[in-house]
Amino acid sequence: MSLVTMDKLVQRAWEDGSCIPAFNVGGLEMISGAIRAAEDLDKPIIIQIAERLLKYSPLEYIGPAMVNAAKEAKVDIAVNMDHSSSFDVIEKALKLGFTSVMYDGSTNPYEDNIDGTRQVYELARKYGASVEGELGLVGGSEDGLSDHGIKCTNPNLAHDFCERTGVSALAVAIGNAHGDYPVAPELAFDILEEINQKAGKPLVLHGGSGLTDDDFRKAVSLGISKINIGTASFKNVTRFAASYLASEGKHDYFGLNTAMTQGMYENALRHIKACTASLRRGCESCRGYR
Repeated sequence: MSLVTMDKLVQRAWEDGSCIPAFNVGGLEMISGAIRAAEDLDKPIIIQIAERLLKYSPLEYIGPAMVNAAKEAKVDIAVNMDHSSSFDVIEKALKLGFTSVMYDGSTNPYEDNIDGTRQVYELARKYGASVEGELGLVGGSEDGLSDHGIKCTNPNLAHDFCERTGVSALAVAIGNAHGDYPVAPELAFDILEEINQKAGKPLVLHGGSGLTDDDFRKAVSLGISKINIGTASFKNVTRFAASYLASEGKHDYFGLNTAMTQGMYENALRHIKACTASLRRGCESCRGYR
């Protein structure tokens, strides 16, 4: 197994009727925990970092760690630059060996979003990398510091957007949001169904933290082939760290590192299993991706 493109994993999942979890990471503990869970379950995953989080984990530090960890993994791993609107950041990620990038032009006018996404596609293909775009507006942000609101994806624009930009996957907005949900979300599955009928590409659901297993299954049944997990991982890593530091006895960095890695491992394990359970249909030839 090896470092692979997002397109390879998501396209296979789309054809198979399954889903690939994409885990946002912030450090070595999270990288290690996610990949160990994937290896224990013998499932491919995506590891990624959003542009907003680079102020905590500089790309020049964490990027090579992500790429090298994927190369050494016993399962297929794609490495994605998540939610970036900066061409400089995207190009830097590609030069570091990221195998996919997500250009987020969702707050721009429609034609500007298309132009920006197409420019990223032209750049990424020089590196053999995949591109994810976003149509509509997913609420919240990865660091919880901003929220532009939620604007559902217009199904009638989905095919046009995918055709003109060349994206391998389309992130959609159906009432989902990044960060913690103050109340259980009511996802617009009727809109998702229409998008799925018209887009002709694998679909991506951001804001996977906090969704129920039923939400996962329903979303996958309607074309979602990649689900992003961020907040749930960061919260679980923090919880394990806090529990370790509150425990009796001597504490040191290595014990803290172990606790944080375990927190990521257990959260990744849960979400990989949830995605695995969300098959739309069987496929004997795709058994290795379940």
